[in-house]
Amino acid sequence: MDSPVVIKELTPKHIGDFLHFFDHEAFADNPKWAGCYCMYYYYAGPKEEWRVKNGPVNRTDIAKLIESGHAQGFLAYQDSKPVGWCNAAPRKMLPTLERYPSMRVDDPDKVGSIVCFVVAKNHRGRGIAKLMLEAASDRFRKQGLSYAEAYPASEAKSEADNYPGPLSMYLANGFTIYRQNESVTIVRKALHPSVS
Repeated sequence: MDSPVVIKELTPKHIGDFLHFFDHEAFADNPKWAGCYCMYYYYAGPKEEWRVKNGPVNRTDIAKLIESGHAQGFLAYQDSKPVGWCNAAPRKMLPTLERYPSMRVDDPDKVGSIVCFVVAKNHRGRGIAKLMLEAASDRFRKQGLSYAEAYPASEAKSEADNYPGPLSMYLANGFTIYRQNESVTIVRKALHPSVS
């Protein structure tokens, strides 16, 4: 019997686990994405420069962001090993979202953005993404944000296309469609303040 999945918020003490997951597990079945290290949405420079960045550079850059507290997300663990990752941060921490007109919104300061899920191949289909989604929404609520927002593909043609999380998962967990275009569906969930 499998041990329970434990979700942990990313902190500097988890850098080693994060890097190990991306070095060995995250893209084992999709090696052409292995160099991202989930830096894409944190990258503020020109799109042309992103295209020439490589794995070692992104690995160093994301480690610096984690160390300084400028990256946010969740790691899923089973048997004390990382098996999943969710990149979920206040929208203002993710400058790439503003690069695309179709992704812009009027109230970015009120939004927590869920932009990426990666679950190790042998652990998919077990509800791990849903657990991380719940953790992200709870964290955003505690940060005083009004909405959890995500960007699933309008028409995913492969497992890789669902890296933002499938639309069906969001709709089943209280999100509604905010805006839709040919490539992306923006979904939102209102976050009610925590009662302490």
